[in-house]
Amino acid sequence: MTQDIASLDAPDVSVRNGSNSRKVFVKTYGCQMNVYDSGRMADALARDGYVQTEDMQDADLVLLNTCHIREKAAEKVYSALGRLRDMKKARAAEGREFMIGVAGCVAQAEGEEILRRAPAVDVVIGPQTYHRLPEALKRARSGDRVVETDYAVEDKFEHLPATDKAKIRARGVTAFLTVQEGCDKFCTFCVVPYTRGSEVSRPLAQILDEAKKLADGGVREITLLGQNVNAWHGQGRNGESLTLGDLLYELANVPGIARLRYTTSHPRDMDDRLIEAHRDLRVLMPYLHLPVQAGSDRILKAMNRRHTAAEYLTLIERIRAVRPDIAMSGDFIVGFPGETDADFEATMALIKTVHYAQAFSFKYSTRPGTPGAELGDQVADEVKTERLERLQALLFEQQRAFNEGCVGKEIDILLEKPGRMPGQLIGRSPWLQSVNVDAKASQIGDIIKVRITGTGPNSLFSELVAG
Repeated sequence: MTQDIASLDAPDVSVRNGSNSRKVFVKTYGCQMNVYDSGRMADALARDGYVQTEDMQDADLVLLNTCHIREKAAEKVYSALGRLRDMKKARAAEGREFMIGVAGCVAQAEGEEILRRAPAVDVVIGPQTYHRLPEALKRARSGDRVVETDYAVEDKFEHLPATDKAKIRARGVTAFLTVQEGCDKFCTFCVVPYTRGSEVSRPLAQILDEAKKLADGGVREITLLGQNVNAWHGQGRNGESLTLGDLLYELANVPGIARLRYTTSHPRDMDDRLIEAHRDLRVLMPYLHLPVQAGSDRILKAMNRRHTAAEYLTLIERIRAVRPDIAMSGDFIVGFPGETDADFEATMALIKTVHYAQAFSFKYSTRPGTPGAELGDQVADEVKTERLERLQALLFEQQRAFNEGCVGKEIDILLEKPGRMPGQLIGRSPWLQSVNVDAKASQIGDIIKVRITGTGPNSLFSELVAG
């Protein structure tokens, strides 16, 4: 699951500390894994004397943690770097340090090219090597321009410092936890295997240790992350082979953790044990993001998805058989090379069959270096636009119907943060919807029962249920 690239000026962090420390402003683009990585980079930099600031103008280091999923992602980064170059010149005139780092998937894809096109950049560091960031900054401060994009032989998670309780509390009662990175599926439209590498799973003990530390810091809900999270595999205490379903059973026993989620999954890795976890574990929320991308077998084959539309629908039936209240989410690409009107209608038919509670949809855009970029029979942009509008209208109607179907229900929500109105808090439903309710700030972190009273464009409204 990905989000649109955010503006450079929007702050990602809000922790301020002593005036004598160096300050870092971290701008995160893209997916939840980048959000997690930004937090871990901040942890590594804290050991090196940096504190986070929400004010880019106050920073000694600006770090762009980039995403390469969208078209022209690299150009947007270069545009941001142009603005940062001007800030660096102004700081130099004042005799003040101002360093610029580029991290994440654009850094991995572009490497030395970033230094060539953006001479103001001091450090370029890939998603598998950000544990080396403090050392890279020391080298840059000595006059080197550093590129660290080789895949690390060592386990970066072993070299990252643990997040302290204060920072965990400051980040809130929900947390991301990366358990798997990379992808071996090689979908023809996707850059992930080239920017994040092959599939790697973190060890069970390492994951459980981090989860316990999050729980000790007040986290109530953990979302497990991976480019292909349900490909996670590990070794049990007795040497047995484990899968993501087994990991969820283990995490369900961590004291303090009341809710578990995971994203993003591939249909090919949705095994029996994981489906059983949805049946057995009440702590595992009834929400599943399971991208299909298209409903046409011909297009699925061209995408190298390695499943058919019928196989996907059968999988949905199996999951719903054990967890009837599960809400489905998905990803869709329209206008993949060679997509005909019939292919597109097959996608629309699949959506009508599944009934999604939420979904993400995009026009196909070529990603340099992927097999899809070499395909002929590209679909005209105006055709992509028309198809996307129709598809999104259908998905919006399904989401609206799902939300309206919640009105009148009594559900449990996890209170996460203050709302916009005085005396209001925002909680999260089991199905990942934002829910507004009148409650006290001291209740943040509590799970309370509410009755859904109405729906808004992006959230639900509720009232407390006495009890």
